[in-house]
Amino acid sequence: MITEETKLVRFDWAIKNLLRDKANFDVLEGFLAAFLHEDVQVIEILDSESNQSEFDKKFNRVDILVKDQKQRQIIIEIQNHRETGYLERILWGASKLIVNNLELGQDYRHVSKVISISILYFNFGLEEDYVYYGVNEFKGLYSKKTLVFRQLNQQTRKLEKRYSKDVFPEYYLINVERFQDVIASDLDEWIYLLKHSALRADFKAKNIETAGEKLALLKMSREERQQYEDYMMDMAVEHDVIETARTDGKTEKAKAIALNLLAKGLDIALIVETTGLSEEELMAASKSIE
Repeated sequence: MITEETKLVRFDWAIKNLLRDKANFDVLEGFLAAFLHEDVQVIEILDSESNQSEFDKKFNRVDILVKDQKQRQIIIEIQNHRETGYLERILWGASKLIVNNLELGQDYRHVSKVISISILYFNFGLEEDYVYYGVNEFKGLYSKKTLVFRQLNQQTRKLEKRYSKDVFPEYYLINVERFQDVIASDLDEWIYLLKHSALRADFKAKNIETAGEKLALLKMSREERQQYEDYMMDMAVEHDVIETARTDGKTEKAKAIALNLLAKGLDIALIVETTGLSEEELMAASKSIE
């Protein structure tokens, strides 16, 4: 059965141009509710790297930093191309938020709770799932039970249970390309939106219908449509430049390996099979260093 769809703008363009407007916070609230399984109220958009003017012409990464009603800082980041040290960078980003928001000498109980959501448009990791979640958790080496803390509530003056996830950063990694378009939850509806820039008529997740109305491609003004088309064209150019550089890099590496094997007297046919170079490319590379 074919389900009617509404074509939308890409989510990264929406983050840069639409979702920073308070009138559109409800789109972010619906998106976050699907992850956190709770109602989320966006209080404000905080400074982040994508607020900087020099970021305007960079398309590989777009992010937005949100503060919600629980004073949590939630960073939503879209990464369009593979990046070396990606895990290390998102760890650094969460750590930087924590450090920057704790004044010197301030009680450690004021440490900011950080949630990092990474929307990845490239295959990341070797496993098959399309959503991964990570948080520090303390468990007994022998009992295997999660450690429960007790902390005094300053308002009620009563002891309350706390868990390490209440303090440590939480991370979500969405491998968009691995999503197989099987809808089993509200989150799947949002991931479908991220993958296809489209909204199906049968979707029911919180505020996703609102997202369809506010991000609809056909409802854009002529000026907005032109800006969006320019953005998509620039993205395509950037993608081509990155892929060309990556291919050239692999070719040069293959040539270096091939020449090394040739110098060791390895059979040419075996070198061609091993490196993926043609015999003509191998001979040309050999002549270039003579």
